[in-house]
Amino acid sequence: MTASAVLKAWESCDPTDTVFVLVCSVFCWPIIPAVGLAYSGYSHSRNGMASFMPSILVMGCCTVQWFMFGYSLAYGEGSGVIGDFKYAFHRGVLAEPVGTIPAILFSEFQLIFCATVCAIAVGGAVERGRLISLIPFIFLWTTFIYCPLAHMVWSDTGFLGHLGVLDFAGGTPVHICSGATASALSIYLSYPLFRSKKSSNRTPSHLKLHRPGNSMFQLLALVIIWNSWLAFDAGTTLSLNFKSVMALCVTNLCASGGSITWACITYYETGKWSLDSTFMGAIAGLVMITPAAGFIDMTTSFFFGVGGAFVCRQALRIKFTKLAARLKWVDNGDTFATHCVGGVLGTIATGLFARKEVAAYDGATAISGGVFFDGNVKQLGIQLLEALIGFTWSFIGSYILFALVDCVPGFEVLAKDEDIVSGMDVAEMEESFNGQFEDDYHPFKDGAIRLE
Repeated sequence: MTASAVLKAWESCDPTDTVFVLVCSVFCWPIIPAVGLAYSGYSHSRNGMASFMPSILVMGCCTVQWFMFGYSLAYGEGSGVIGDFKYAFHRGVLAEPVGTIPAILFSEFQLIFCATVCAIAVGGAVERGRLISLIPFIFLWTTFIYCPLAHMVWSDTGFLGHLGVLDFAGGTPVHICSGATASALSIYLSYPLFRSKKSSNRTPSHLKLHRPGNSMFQLLALVIIWNSWLAFDAGTTLSLNFKSVMALCVTNLCASGGSITWACITYYETGKWSLDSTFMGAIAGLVMITPAAGFIDMTTSFFFGVGGAFVCRQALRIKFTKLAARLKWVDNGDTFATHCVGGVLGTIATGLFARKEVAAYDGATAISGGVFFDGNVKQLGIQLLEALIGFTWSFIGSYILFALVDCVPGFEVLAKDEDIVSGMDVAEMEESFNGQFEDDYHPFKDGAIRLE
């Protein structure tokens, strides 16, 4: 396009909305390395850098893929499932307004969503998977898993969007998708099928449970992720209006409700305050509010946070059972318990508690509302369908893609056994979990920072 055409298109954009989304994008971007920082904090200290590195790979790989064809597949016209190559290599993606902001800024903001989901998802390989195999997996995953889901839910031609699904900032494309993907990676690493299975120095291993290796990393990650999530949900409105203000406020309240609830339960059980519990509770609240931030009021958001903390905390108990040990179930970074379970719960709860008057705070959005406040029972079925499609698509698709990568010489996905650091065995873990706490560790107490 000529400079004059670009400038003419730029004149159609709203400067205030553009600045607002630009600032939100800047605040959101640090969430990607912060996810790696959180995984590094969860991991054994010896594996800290290896657990952080996947998020850095994600930043580069997702950006290149998004530029080449990811944005076009997610937001091109195409079909109801996936877009076309109309915007491949960002052809024509410059100052043409998407709403009231330039298309190139819209693309950048959506790229951050894509990279964040991928950074969470590859956590399933933390401490057990090889870094080199993640590079082709990231390219394949963003192309065949994330982009179709984003298109189905958020694109103008997506079939879930046409059904009327309510997903403000990514209950399914973000949380269910990342949690299901991480679970698929973790299961494959416990039962590899191809080259990793046949290799003499890469054998299926169950990572023994251990306490977080660096609580300071968890603290820094919590601060950055919480801050970035406020910008995520506020910026999703793509304009500066009262709805963006409301989205920020309900997000903060929901995260606060979740963090206090989880931390207080842990204090009741152990008599000690836990940074790890506060972190997990905040994440549970942030996950719960993501699909609903543009549709619920303040009171409802608080109970979303409390309910999310209770449910996700129960889901976290699964990995401390004998059955989980026998099945070699490793929920790295507790991704399944928070993102997958919390994402499903948040998606369903949005259908139950969405309010059409709240959705209309931007002066443009019109929805039929949810079950309890607006009597729209049909919405619950739509939300259930979205959650089912999101989990199935992400879990099965990611498992297949990881297996395909494992078929390629040099890209074996399983790390060498001697590179895996073991911590407490399952028997010790169960003993501590059942109330006979070791003085230095409990699964809901970080064991490094204790405040009486």
